[in-house]
Amino acid sequence: QGVLVPGLGTFAVVPEQINGTEEVYVVQRPMFQLDMDMSCLRELVFPTVLMPGDIEIMPLDYWWLSQANSLPPDVVRGCVEETILLYSFQLRDRQCPAFAFENIGILSCQDNVLCMQFHCSCIAGLESQDTWLALLLT
Repeated sequence: QGVLVPGLGTFAVVPEQINGTEEVYVVQRPMFQLDMDMSCLRELVFPTVLMPGDIEIMPLDYWWLSQANSLPPDVVRGCVEETILLYSFQLRDRQCPAFAFENIGILSCQDNVLCMQFHCSCIAGLESQDTWLALLLT
């Protein structure tokens, strides 16, 4: 299942099959597909990530987020929208700050390359059997 963060992109967990020398491994790997206004990304390079067509993409659940932090859903929605807008303005102005997602990873821009780097703990939490293989792939 994936989650669409409007104006930013889609996060998903995707099973990936790896053929070893003696066996086949299937690992759960996090992915991020950027979906920002292209005017924010001029002269920036970012990896093209395509989600598999069978991944169910859900909208960001503002009600669930509001329950997690005791703020009304409309306040949470406003905070998310304003934060993404601020980040896009900073990218447009070449400030290139890092955008940290707690317990997930960091969207950062280094040498004009914008990419998502997942925390090792996030990857390990998704994959319990072949953690090292998942870490190497991601």
